[in-house]
Amino acid sequence: MTTKTVTAQSLTEQTGARTDEAAALIGDARERIDALDDRIIGLIQERVAVSAVIQEARISSGGRRVNLAREMEVLGHYRDALGKPGTAIAMTMLELCRGRI
Repeated sequence: MTTKTVTAQSLTEQTGARTDEAAALIGDARERIDALDDRIIGLIQERVAVSAVIQEARISSGGRRVNLAREMEVLGHYRDALGKPGTAIAMTMLELCRGRI
């Protein structure tokens, strides 16, 4: 058995694919997903920071930490773009963004 075969078998086992070709495709796609996840995490971290600036400005001007009307807009935007699961994603994101100042 060659090293290439062992590597392919390992990749096949890791991906659950039944062929080397499918395993390679899955492996490449997973790398893309990992890169996308890193970008998404970075964007969420950036959003948390921007939300903190907004909250600080709102509170220092005498307002409340959270603007519920704005949160409803965000929830609607995510729901419209992603369907019902979008609401859950938005809720989690809003939770991450609250109270970080």
